[in-house]
Amino acid sequence: MGDALQSAAEKAPARLDLEGVSVAYEGRPPVLIDLSFQVAQGVRVAVVGPNGAGKSTLFKALVHLLPISSGRILIHGLPLGAHQDCVAYVPQREEVDWRFPATALDVTLMGRYARLGWCRRPRREDREVAAQCLEAMGIAHMALQPIGQLSGGQQQRVFLARALAQQPHILLMDEPFTGVDAATQEVTLDLLDQLRAQQVTVMVSTHDLKLAGSRFDQVLLLNHRLIGFGPPNETLTAAKLSEMFGGNMYFLNGAMVFDHACCSGRDRHDGGAQ
Repeated sequence: MGDALQSAAEKAPARLDLEGVSVAYEGRPPVLIDLSFQVAQGVRVAVVGPNGAGKSTLFKALVHLLPISSGRILIHGLPLGAHQDCVAYVPQREEVDWRFPATALDVTLMGRYARLGWCRRPRREDREVAAQCLEAMGIAHMALQPIGQLSGGQQQRVFLARALAQQPHILLMDEPFTGVDAATQEVTLDLLDQLRAQQVTVMVSTHDLKLAGSRFDQVLLLNHRLIGFGPPNETLTAAKLSEMFGGNMYFLNGAMVFDHACCSGRDRHDGGAQ
C-alpha cells in the first residue's frame, strides 16, 4: 500500500487542491462554504479577510485539526494523511499555552516527532536538524531557555524553527506578523525567500494589504466563501475588497479604510457564516 501511494504521489501534480470544501463546528453554521482553489508548488499566497472570516479554520482543516463537512483536500494529488508530516502549521501566538514546561530546543524537536513515531527518542540527526533550524532563526543561543520566558518575537521564531524542522512541502502561518518586533518580521520575510528557493509552498494569513500586494505571488480573499484568488493586481482591487469587507470598507482622503472589528462576537476567532 505504501509503495502504491508513493508511486501515485510521484505521478500526481505537485500542488494543493481544494474541491468544494466546507467546514463547520459542531452545532453551528458553516465557517467555510464550498471553497475550491488550486495552489501550485512553491507559490507564496497571502490569505486576507476580516476577523472571523475563516482564515484560521482553513489552516486547521489543511492540517486535519478540523474535519471537513464536504468536499476534499488533495496534496500532490493525494488525500490528507497520505503524506508524512507534509504540512507544517504555525498557529497564532494566542492559541499557545506558553506556560508549558519546555525549552526552545524541546519545542523545535517537536517538528521531528512524526518521523520518529511513538515512544522513540530524538536521534542525533534530529537534534542536529533542530539546532540548525534555531540557528537559521537567529536564536540558537536560546536553545535551553524555557519557552515561556522568551519575548513574543522570540517565541514566534521558535515556532518557525519547529515548522522548519518538519522539512515540510507546505508551510501555513497564521498571522505571523501580528504583535512581533520589526526584527522578527524581517527574519520571517527572509525565511519566506529561502523557502521559495526550495520550492516550499507558503500560505500566510495577514491583515496587511500592502505586504500582501508586495511580497506574495497570489492573494486569496476570504469571507466564509472565496471572494477572489489570483495575482495581487487582480485581487486587491476596490471592487473585490468592497465585496469582501462589505459595508465595513470606506474611503478617507482617497485611501481605502477597513473596520477589522466588524464582526460582532467574532473579533478574533472564526465564527459561522450568517
